[in-house]
Amino acid sequence: MNLKSILPILNWLPNYKKSWLKGDISAGLTVGVMLVPQGIAYAMIAGLPPIYGLYTALIPQIVYAIFGTSRQLSVGPVAMDSLIVASGLVALAEIGTQHFIEFAILLALMMGILQFLFGIFRLGFLVNFLSKPVISGFTSAAALIIGINQFKHLFGIDIGRNNKIQFLLKDTFNNILESNIITTAIGILSIIILVYLKNKYRKIPAALVVVVLSLLAVKIFQLDQFGVQIVGSVPEGLPSFKIPSFNKEIIMQLAPVALTLSFVGFLEAVSVAKAIETKHAEYKVLPNQELIALGLSNMVGSFFQTYPATGGFSRTAVNDQANAKTHLASLISAAIVGLTLLFLTPVFYYLPKAVLAAIIIVAVFGLLDFRVPKQLLTYARRDLVILNITLLITAMVGITEGIIGGVVLSLGMLIYKTTKPHIAILGKVPETYFYRNRKRFKDVIIHDNILIVRFDAQLYFANTTYFKDKLQEFSKFKGSKLKFLIIDGESLNSLDSSAIFVLNEMYSYFKDKHVQMAFTGLKGPIRDIMVKSGLMDKIGHEFFFMSIQEAVDYYEAGFKKGSKFDKYINQSNQ
Repeated sequence: MNLKSILPILNWLPNYKKSWLKGDISAGLTVGVMLVPQGIAYAMIAGLPPIYGLYTALIPQIVYAIFGTSRQLSVGPVAMDSLIVASGLVALAEIGTQHFIEFAILLALMMGILQFLFGIFRLGFLVNFLSKPVISGFTSAAALIIGINQFKHLFGIDIGRNNKIQFLLKDTFNNILESNIITTAIGILSIIILVYLKNKYRKIPAALVVVVLSLLAVKIFQLDQFGVQIVGSVPEGLPSFKIPSFNKEIIMQLAPVALTLSFVGFLEAVSVAKAIETKHAEYKVLPNQELIALGLSNMVGSFFQTYPATGGFSRTAVNDQANAKTHLASLISAAIVGLTLLFLTPVFYYLPKAVLAAIIIVAVFGLLDFRVPKQLLTYARRDLVILNITLLITAMVGITEGIIGGVVLSLGMLIYKTTKPHIAILGKVPETYFYRNRKRFKDVIIHDNILIVRFDAQLYFANTTYFKDKLQEFSKFKGSKLKFLIIDGESLNSLDSSAIFVLNEMYSYFKDKHVQMAFTGLKGPIRDIMVKSGLMDKIGHEFFFMSIQEAVDYYEAGFKKGSKFDKYINQSNQ
């Protein structure tokens, strides 16, 4: 096995160019500065003390730099995974307690093991079961839940932590009149500054600006004495090595959450990595290696007290925009976080929680997907139903239930579609050799004695009855004039045993009605199945054609000249 495929760092480190250094240093410093307030803020979402957000911003991205294939992906704590952690653990332990922290760390280990195994066994394709409508509905619901959960800190009111939007809104409405005016002003002003800087001056670390300004304001004017909630003491020092606590019963209870996190985390990381990859020709993102890299990042991280991590959308975009060329940028970002842990954590004592809430709200607003629903409304309303149902289940029932419900609904819709696929009667476009759907092309030529049918799907057990019913329906439309049935097989990609039984049944049905069956445009694998099943011998090799026109010409020539073909049809129909 190629060592570079196991350790992608060997693809760029030995060939590092001096011209890359400036971009890597710039990007590393920028993202590192972003990571510190983000790590603290996202730990709040997860229900963990701020220090664990910084641990998660440090260890996983170092490991990913060694094993990851995307050179711009910034791995660390993210809003959505933090919310899933909180919602998954709240039923098992009280938020902020030692048990809650231990379970979050154990969750990172379980998530990492699952992702690693998925990568080893090349199961990256499983993420394809999360369709675009499901992803859009889920992320939008998660963004709403995350954002509304922050109203507690934004307004300085008492709202119980919850992952059900109806209860969050009810608590907010009941307590809004008790808002702390200074806290609310700090939060809203922070949001305005963040949005303004993100839109006008993208290179300026907006989160750092509001953090510094708010720290100075609270410290100088002693705003904590007026009811403004602050972060308080944040422990100093790098994370120590500690084996996660194991408990068979807890592992079983955490398994569904870990599985959800492994899929969602991989999906987040690989989607943003693939988007950035299009701008860089010097490397290729490998999904299965990404699973291994993310898995190892979480596994190793869990032994240094991290909670689940993955690739972040905003940080990766900033990393790329700052001209990061290699993983050296991530290592520099990790160094910034490490220095903060060693020397700067006391600085965050006076940091208002309203500012962290503002950072989170602005970050998750980008997860609200308005574009996809608008598009689906115009051309795929069934998918829009899936999106809305996923959103509602996620927002009102639960995160895991939303994903499972969306996937089940998507698969159910897919199966339903395949049971009643598109089927069309074809006619000849005048003065051409093309045959098209008679419902779309009104001037096509329809032969009185010939029925040409195109079935646009694989033919298998779930749709064979529909196929049979449609053929019989179309043949009744032709009546006694019908002599020749042509099935255009260009869209047939597979046949199962049920399909072969139905084709045999249809051949006998039409033979009794003095109609000859023929096939055109069949792919090689389909022809092989028909040969092995004996169906081709039964129908006759001469009734398998390359094109519809060949079949039509063969039929017309046979009748006009009174050929052997004409006699064969008459004899076979007696």
